[in-house]
Amino acid sequence: MIVPLTHLLILASILFALGLLCVLIWRSNVIMMLIGIEIMLNAAMLVFVAGSNHWGMADGQVFALMIMAMTSAEVSLALAMVVYLHRRKKTVNVDEFRELRDQ
Repeated sequence: MIVPLTHLLILASILFALGLLCVLIWRSNVIMMLIGIEIMLNAAMLVFVAGSNHWGMADGQVFALMIMAMTSAEVSLALAMVVYLHRRKKTVNVDEFRELRDQ
C-alpha cells in the first residue's frame, strides 16, 4: 500500500505544529523543550523520506540518516546539560537558570 505524498505532508505538518506548540507552551521546562525539538526534527525527517520516495531518489533518506545522527548527538549533549543543571540547582525550570547568562 502506497501512502500519497499529500497525506505524509499533512502528517508531517501536524507533527511539526505539535512540536512547536510543545516548545512554546512548556518553555519553562528544559526536558519538554527537548521533546518538542525532537518531534519537529522527526517531522522534517518524515518530509525528507516522503519526498525521497515520491521522486524515487535516495537523497532524502540520506538526509534522514544525517538528521538521526545529529539528533542523537543533540540529545546526548542536552541531557548531559540537564543532569548537570539539575545537580547544581535541583530543578529543570528554565527560569532558575537566568543568572547563568553572560552579563
